[in-house]
Amino acid sequence: MEKAGEKLHTRMRLWEYPDQYIVEPTDGTGGSFLAISRTDGSMKQLDELPQCSSVRVPKIQTIYGVIGVLKLLAGSYLFVITDRQCLGSHLGHPIFKVTSMKILACDHSLKSSPAEQRRMENEFSALLNAAEATHGLFFSYDVNLTLSIQKLHELGAEAKVLPLWRQADPRFLWNNYMLEGLIENKLEPYLLPIVQGSFQHFQAAIGKDIVDVTLIARRCTRRNGTRMWRRGADPDGYVANFVETEQIMQLKGYTASFVQIRGSMPFLWEQIVDLKYKPKFEIVKPEEAPLVAERHFLDLRKRYGSVIAVDLVNTHGAEGCLSEMYGKAMQQVANEDIKYLHFDFHKICGHVHFERLSILYDQISDFLDKKRYLLLNEEGEKIEEQHGVVRTNCIDCLDRTNVTQSMIGRKMMEAQLRRICVFGAEETISSHPNFDENFKILWANHGDDVSIQYSGTPALKGDFVRFGKRTVEGILKDGWNALARYYLNNFRDGTRQDCLRNERDNKSGKVSWDTPDAKRLLSETDAIDLVHGQFIVSVSRGSSSQPQKGGLEAFASLPAALSVVMAGFFFALMSLRQAPYSFWHLFLSLFWAILSVGIAAFVRANGRTFCNRPRLHKVSQEDNANAIAASAFPSDFEVLNEYKLVSNLV
Repeated sequence: MEKAGEKLHTRMRLWEYPDQYIVEPTDGTGGSFLAISRTDGSMKQLDELPQCSSVRVPKIQTIYGVIGVLKLLAGSYLFVITDRQCLGSHLGHPIFKVTSMKILACDHSLKSSPAEQRRMENEFSALLNAAEATHGLFFSYDVNLTLSIQKLHELGAEAKVLPLWRQADPRFLWNNYMLEGLIENKLEPYLLPIVQGSFQHFQAAIGKDIVDVTLIARRCTRRNGTRMWRRGADPDGYVANFVETEQIMQLKGYTASFVQIRGSMPFLWEQIVDLKYKPKFEIVKPEEAPLVAERHFLDLRKRYGSVIAVDLVNTHGAEGCLSEMYGKAMQQVANEDIKYLHFDFHKICGHVHFERLSILYDQISDFLDKKRYLLLNEEGEKIEEQHGVVRTNCIDCLDRTNVTQSMIGRKMMEAQLRRICVFGAEETISSHPNFDENFKILWANHGDDVSIQYSGTPALKGDFVRFGKRTVEGILKDGWNALARYYLNNFRDGTRQDCLRNERDNKSGKVSWDTPDAKRLLSETDAIDLVHGQFIVSVSRGSSSQPQKGGLEAFASLPAALSVVMAGFFFALMSLRQAPYSFWHLFLSLFWAILSVGIAAFVRANGRTFCNRPRLHKVSQEDNANAIAASAFPSDFEVLNEYKLVSNLV
C-alpha cells in the first residue's frame, strides 16, 4: 500500500540562475529545493541553494505553484503560477484561480542545434504565448477538484490519502501531460493538479439559515480546442466542448450535489469557416454515426449511470440535418438506461419566451425524480445518491445549453431544499430575492466562463440567466458578441487550432514530426494540443528545409483583397462622375466596377482560403473514421484504471 503524499507547497521563491532555475519552498513546510536545468529541463532535488559563480545577482520572484514542464524539439519550458486569486472555498478548503502564469525557457541546448531545428523550436515556443493567457484555470492545494463530491465519497480510505494527482480524473486534469517529468522524479510536493473550467461560489440567507452554493465546471481535455475547429466527436467517441457541471449546496450540516454534462453531438461532423456567418455543416462517415455514438454513451453509462440526452437544436434548416442524424444514431443506441429527447429550443421558446422550458422539464421530471442527486447528512452519511445524468447539447453547447442547465439546476436545488425541510411544498428560490439574484449571477458567470474558453466571447442569452428575462441591453450585447465570435472564428482561431489531421496517428492521437509535409507551417500548430501533449515532437536527421506555400495560399490575403475592392469602387465612382464628358471615363468606371465585383466574388467563392485556418493539407475526418473498426472501446477495468486508482493501490 502506498503511503500518503507530502503536503503541496503553497508558496515558493523562484531563483533564476544562469544555468538553472531553483524553486525554494517558503511556506514553512520545509523540504528540498527543486532545480531545473536551463540546458535540457532535467530536474533534481537540492538541500541548499547553490553558490552563484556569476557577477550577476540571480533574479528572484514569488510563485504559487509549478504547473509542469513541457518538452518540445530541443528545449523544455517550465510553467509556474506567478499570481493567484481566492475564489471561495470547497469542502472547507480555499480554491484559487490562476491570474498570472509565466513560461520559462530551458533551451540553452539550442545553441549547438542545427539551424533548421532552432528555427522550428522558435516557432513552437512562440505558440506558448497563447498558453500564458489561458482562461479559467483553477486549483486547490488540499482537495481533489477533478472529482464530484459523490465520486470523492465513493473513494476508499486508501485512495483518499494518496496525493491529489493520483486521485485525479485525467479527463479534467489540464496539466496532465506537463506533470510527467515531475512524476518521474518523484517530486510530490510540487505536483499541483490544475483544472480548466469555472468555479463560482456564494452565500445567502434563507430565513435564519445561511446556504452555501458552489458551481464547478470541469472541462475535458480529450477533444479540446476552439469552436469551429473542434466539432462533433472523434472516432473513440470523445466529443468537443465536453464539460461536467456540478452544483453543490451546503445547509444545516447537509451537503447536496447534482451533476450535469454537456458536449457536442457524438458523431463525426465539422463546420469549416469560409467567411459566411454560418458555415455549412458537413457530416462525415454518416454510416459510422451509430458506432461513434454508442462508444460515447457507453463511456457515459459507465461513469454516470443512466443518461438522458437532451438535444436542443432546430429541426429545420442546416441544424435539422444534424438533429436528424443524431436521432437516427440514437435509435440504435437507446435502451432503458440511455434515452434521447429532442426539444426544438428556438421553435418552442423563440428568443424571449424561455419560461417555456417548463415544457422540457415536464418531459424529463420523471427521469430526475428516479435518478435523484447526492445528499449527505451531518455525519457525512449518504441519504440520497445520483444514479443518472442529463446530457444537454445545442450546436455549440453554450447558449441554449446554459439556459437549459440553469433551469434544471434551479429545479433540483429546490427539490433538495424541500427534501431537508427548508422549503415548503410550493416554495421556490424566487421566493427569496437575495438568494434568487445570487443564484442567477452564479449560473450566468458560469456560462460566460465556459463560453469564453470555447468561443472566445461571453455566452449569448446571458441576460435571461442573469435577470430571469430578456432585456434590450442583453439583446444588443448578444449582437456584439455574435460579431466578435464571427471575427475570432474566421480570423484568429485557425492559428491556434491546427489539428494536423494528415499526420495524426489515429490510434494514439499523437503526431510525429519526421516528414517534410509535417514540418510545413509549424507556426500554425495548435497551441492547445501542444500544451496537452497531443504532439510527439521529433526531427529526423538531415531533414529538408521547410517548403514554401504554393498556389492561392501563397498570396491569399483578405485585407489586401478588401483594399483592392474598396479602391476599385472608389475609382469606379470617380470615373462615373466624369462619364458624361468622356466615353473613356465610362469605360474606366465599368472596368473598376467589374474588377471589384469579380474580386469580391472570388473571395466569397474561396472563403476558406482567405480565413485564418489550419494550413495543412485538408484531410477529412473520414480518414480518422477509418480507425474506428481497429480500435477497441475501454473495458470496465480500463475505465477504473483511468482514474489512476486501481494501479496505484495495487
